[in-house]
Amino acid sequence: MHIAIAGNIGSGKTTLTKMLAKKYNWLPRFESVDYNPYLEDYYKDLKRWSFPMEIFFLKERFKDLLEISKCDKHVVQDRSIYEGVYVFTANNYAMGNLDDRDFETYMELFKDLTDVVKIPDLMIYLRSSVSHLVANIEKRGRSYEQKMPLGYLENINKRYDDFIMKKYKGKVLVIDADKLDYQHNPKDFGVITDKIDRELFGLF
Repeated sequence: MHIAIAGNIGSGKTTLTKMLAKKYNWLPRFESVDYNPYLEDYYKDLKRWSFPMEIFFLKERFKDLLEISKCDKHVVQDRSIYEGVYVFTANNYAMGNLDDRDFETYMELFKDLTDVVKIPDLMIYLRSSVSHLVANIEKRGRSYEQKMPLGYLENINKRYDDFIMKKYKGKVLVIDADKLDYQHNPKDFGVITDKIDRELFGLF
């Protein structure tokens, strides 16, 4: 079984992934794309290096999917290939960093790759307001995130909603993350696990 956790930067995906892995004895899977050999060049010249950078990320995320498909354990994944493409790559394209030809080639490759793997059994979307995201980003104190423009987070939020509501074809559980402190409040975590049990196992 493959469960994916989706959500904007600062929505709490990694925290929830770890907590669900511990509760259900699932294997946690985190993005293995911390290093991208194109990133340094990308930030120097966005338009020149966007396409190879996005192709590298796609390759790594597809490798993750292949490994998940071969795993004999239930897996909970922090961010999927689907939001990587429909949210973040689509945003890069909308910003003008990818031209039409490159984006069309990229999307064709993405569709060919994902045709040979299954979509997650359940995608859990942590829907968060920008103010909630900013509070979490400030709390965790990563220096490279502190100057992130509010407009960028707002735009990504809109793309997530569009992705979840209109583009993604699999089963989705939407969690209003603003109202829950599942990391520190066991009752709030129980609200989420009750919903997961209902979706996956037909309980309650």
